Amino acid sequence: MTHPRLIYRNSKPWVLFALVLGSIIFKPAFAENRNAELAIALRLEGRTYEHGDGVKRDAEKAIQLYCEAARLGDVEAQYNLGWMYANGRGIQRDDATAAYFFSMAAKQGDPLSLRMLRQVGDPVSKAPECLFDSDGHDILAKATPEHKKVMDLVLKLAPEYGVYPRLAMAIIRAESNFNPVAVSPKNAQGLMQLIPETAERFNVRKPFDPEQNIRGGLAYLRWLLAYFKGDVTLVAAAYNAGEGAVNRFAGIPPYPETQGYVKRIRDIFKREDHPFDPSVTGPSPELQKIASRRLM
Repeated sequence: MTHPRLIYRNSKPWVLFALVLGSIIFKPAFAENRNAELAIALRLEGRTYEHGDGVKRDAEKAIQLYCEAARLGDVEAQYNLGWMYANGRGIQRDDATAAYFFSMAAKQGDPLSLRMLRQVGDPVSKAPECLFDSDGHDILAKATPEHKKVMDLVLKLAPEYGVYPRLAMAIIRAESNFNPVAVSPKNAQGLMQLIPETAERFNVRKPFDPEQNIRGGLAYLRWLLAYFKGDVTLVAAAYNAGEGAVNRFAGIPPYPETQGYVKRIRDIFKREDHPFDPSVTGPSPELQKIASRRLM
């Protein structure tokens, strides 16, 4: 059965994605138009992974990219997700999840989605996890007034560092539970639990000042994201145990604390990958070894 929306374009989606992402992160004005452009870039990249167009076919990666575009309102990405689930394209067939995505597009007036919706039945009642937003507004809605003050600061500062607010919120929750004066037995301090060496490394002079602490933590996250090429699991492990330990063990160190920490971050952030700026630092020399170990 031929996909009725197969439209191939000459643009290079990964280049467009990088350019548009930069404009989203560093120019928050015109957000609505920029979000639409970012959604297109994500959808185009998702299509390359769905069809193996110049890259190895990867249905899971395609779904992740389509989901991000769908969350930003892209009708075609919503339809593509429905199509993949309805036809079991690289994944297990799931009509109810397909119906959820078709219904998203149908509500925006897409006739093909409306037609498919009649065939797959009723949608699941709860939104698929991949649609949880990267800004963490769902977390913010349930927060206490004191926690909201911190989250509002994260929402303001995180885009300056190219970090999704949701990831920073996950780190803060796991590190200090939003306590700006928290101190660990290892002398990690403040909201993002910066040890003195990390605070000095990222020019944090007042670790108990919420803004300075968050800026230091965001700067470190930006560096780790570039160093581990956006791999959220490795970034979380390194934030907890240090990038040296991740390199030494070629993956998550075998420390129960770090393994539990990584699980908490992944449970909150709900994404495997995060965009990164390769100009911040070169990649870890151990990434190839880490990738090889994962395949074993």
